[in-house]
Amino acid sequence: MKTTHSIYTGAAQQMKEINDNSVELVVTSPPYPMIQMWDEILSKQNPCIANALDENQPDAAFELMHQELDKVWDEVTRVLVPGGIVCINVGDATRTFNGNFALYSNHSRIINYFTAHRYVNLPNIIWRKQTNAPNKFMGSGMLPAGAYVTLEHEWILIFRKGGKREFKSAIDKQKRRESSFFWEERNVWFSDLWDNIKGTKQKISAESRDRSAAYPLEVPYRLINMYSLQGDTVMDPFLGTGTTTIASIMSNRNSIGYEIDDKFIDIIADNIHSSSVDQMNEVIANRIAAHKEFVSQRTQNKEIKHFNEHLQMPVMTSQETDMRFVYLSAIRGNNHMITAEYADTIPVTAEIKIGNRKRIAPIPTGRQIALTF
Repeated sequence: MKTTHSIYTGAAQQMKEINDNSVELVVTSPPYPMIQMWDEILSKQNPCIANALDENQPDAAFELMHQELDKVWDEVTRVLVPGGIVCINVGDATRTFNGNFALYSNHSRIINYFTAHRYVNLPNIIWRKQTNAPNKFMGSGMLPAGAYVTLEHEWILIFRKGGKREFKSAIDKQKRRESSFFWEERNVWFSDLWDNIKGTKQKISAESRDRSAAYPLEVPYRLINMYSLQGDTVMDPFLGTGTTTIASIMSNRNSIGYEIDDKFIDIIADNIHSSSVDQMNEVIANRIAAHKEFVSQRTQNKEIKHFNEHLQMPVMTSQETDMRFVYLSAIRGNNHMITAEYADTIPVTAEIKIGNRKRIAPIPTGRQIALTF
């Protein structure tokens, strides 16, 4: 049981390393157009963006920025299998030009692209990220007509390439059943409002930029388990600090990532190397423990009719009876190619070796990764 994880440097407008129709799921958070921290990197893709900003032409700059993202979405369309899913975490932007404060609706512009290219827009998710700022009023504060609401959410847009993905062979059907999730997890994950996941601090140490678009690990972890099978390939064209790669490793999926800033490659490798295998494995242990607690509470009032032999516990539906989990036992590789190995049970020791970085550590107990389930 192994998965591979490829990390490429360069712009994702040309992903020549990836074959057509070879990726089952895309999970990504692109640069948000009209958010000032991304002006420079988007302007490097097209200098006309900088000119439009300098000349106070926000609508032109907004469209030019999205045209650069469109080139990436073109490549996503090429590499994605029929029926494959695209999940895009993006926030809208607010900005003032010529004294005029306005909203720039990134999510609707991206929806327009994908629906125009024959994707099915599935129900989207609103990720509510409340701000704790003591003074978060915008505009004229308490005075009517001139006050503005504060953006406290981002979007997770969900698209499917054409019709439903087909699982025709007995092997594919079984793999799908083994990749199922718990009934009670589905009730949380498939809500259109995620309000129990906190944002991630944006400060990083890279010389090229001091902030990233990092999202918390649970966002890609949920999406990967919701929309792909174990052994599938997950792709992130805006890899950043490598969160999607780590979530793919944890989920027994292969992954491919592109990062335009080569200074981030060491950061990605360091993040993977410093990740605690025991905490990754404990995510699965915690999911099983949470289900065990759910069963204990449920059976006080109602009978649970189905049973999972592999987990040796009751489950709510027949779709959960073949569900299987595997645990990480080793992560090896270099800055651009990583292999993860798995076992049926939690290993006593786990090795992480990325390039010259090496760590072999016993698996402690009682620690919990910062995920909320």
